[in-house]
Amino acid sequence: MSRLPLVPTLVVGLAVAIMIALGVWQLERRDEKAAALGQYRANLSLPATAYPASNPADPTYLFRTVSAHCLRVTGWQTTGGHLPGGAPGWRHIASCATGAEGPGLLVDMGMSADPKAVPKWTGGTVRGTATWEPDSSSMLMRWLRKAPPLRLMIVAARPAEGFQLSPRPDPANVPNNHLAYAVQWFLFAAVAVVIYALALRRRGRTGIPPSSN
Repeated sequence: MSRLPLVPTLVVGLAVAIMIALGVWQLERRDEKAAALGQYRANLSLPATAYPASNPADPTYLFRTVSAHCLRVTGWQTTGGHLPGGAPGWRHIASCATGAEGPGLLVDMGMSADPKAVPKWTGGTVRGTATWEPDSSSMLMRWLRKAPPLRLMIVAARPAEGFQLSPRPDPANVPNNHLAYAVQWFLFAAVAVVIYALALRRRGRTGIPPSSN
């Protein structure tokens, strides 16, 4: 076999090395996620505590029962969900002021079949399970770490009058699919090696160099 073409070989080698590194990183993330899920399950049975207003993006409070005081509701938003029994529904989330300044607080005050329904709840002490607020950032922004950190939201243990209780957040619904991602990256690397090897074999038979594009 003739000498390997330098530039295409370097490009393919670099691409394969990056894909393998991404696969290894996903394996590390798998272990981190497994540890986090263990903490989330433990949080379900911990005693109630105050909402971490000084650090509302603290993930150690996820799935724990927390309480807070909503001084006043400054607005409402809706997001899709499922009513008891599986029918489509809408979650009604209150934006609360908690002081003169600061990040405020989000509270899921229950569900209804009408996205235009507005709960009559105007604030007060609320208690429920902590979960992340709805994420409106794109996957690319999250991957590039350009999106703002998500705040904790309270899913109220008692819904607003006339509304159905939103499902309590459950760690069982948090996927740990990093192993699948790792396997995908390793397969991509293997496929790249096979394709390049076939290209080199064709080059050896025909004298046509593999494309460097």
